[in-house]
Amino acid sequence: MKADVHPDYHPITVVMTDGSKYMTRSTYGKAGDTLSLDIDPRVHPAWTGGQSTMVDRGGRVSAFKKRFSFLTK
Repeated sequence: MKADVHPDYHPITVVMTDGSKYMTRSTYGKAGDTLSLDIDPRVHPAWTGGQSTMVDRGGRVSAFKKRFSFLTK
């Protein structure tokens, strides 16, 4: 294997949206840096199973639903 081709893998602190912190290892930044998350698995509907709402701007969502309405029964 070639030497010095992989990025440095070092400890960082991750700060969740609720303020909780944990240490992990990453290639992000430098050793000891802090990564603050805007979205995390504790609050995002994709991970929590919550219902998301679609914002219809300019009628795009309704146009999509109208165009593909034949796929739903």
